[in-house]
Amino acid sequence: MSGKTWSLFWGSNFVRAPLQNGVGRYVQQLQRITFKFCKTHGGSKGMRAEDVDSGTCSSRTFHIEMAREYIEKELVGFARDNPGVVVYVKPRRHRSPCLKAEYLNGGEEYMSTQNHTCEDVHKWVAYLRGRSGYPTERIRKYQHTDHPSIQGVWTPWTHRHPAINIKDYPCEELSAAPQTEPTATHRLLELYERQKQQQQQQQQQQEQEAAKSSAA
Repeated sequence: MSGKTWSLFWGSNFVRAPLQNGVGRYVQQLQRITFKFCKTHGGSKGMRAEDVDSGTCSSRTFHIEMAREYIEKELVGFARDNPGVVVYVKPRRHRSPCLKAEYLNGGEEYMSTQNHTCEDVHKWVAYLRGRSGYPTERIRKYQHTDHPSIQGVWTPWTHRHPAINIKDYPCEELSAAPQTEPTATHRLLELYERQKQQQQQQQQQQEQEAAKSSAA
């Protein structure tokens, strides 16, 4: 699919976060997730542990590990690790399983888990948990700022000498602490401290001479 076709149907946008989320503190955008499954439907039957141990699991049932196995084994751990997410389990008769995620900005997303393994369901739940709730769009650039600079994107290597690209690491020269020359402010402070010390010494000498003359 070309970029033009993707932009026509799904649109394009810059990298963004809801309300600058993560700049000060992170607020999980996923607020509610619903597991919809059927207790008897083959698509959500899943491979039970007792079926594997007893050897009664058929090849078709083996490859149809579905959301029910995830609910039995990992759903409690997911709810414990994510106390800010409300988890609903909704049994439905003779319906294929699916996941419904609801986000803080009002966005919703449905994910069909038909004939998915427990590991696949676990990955899709982690994917839905980390989403922002915005629709899937083509990213125009890998970085974006609300206040662009004419100097370009800053990196730690912006003002470094190109010679460091051919250095052999570890390098003692580059590992040493940088030695900077004192600024004009520091020099003025040093001169002030010297003058202050000289004045104190002269005052002490005058006091000593006055004490000697009074004693004589």
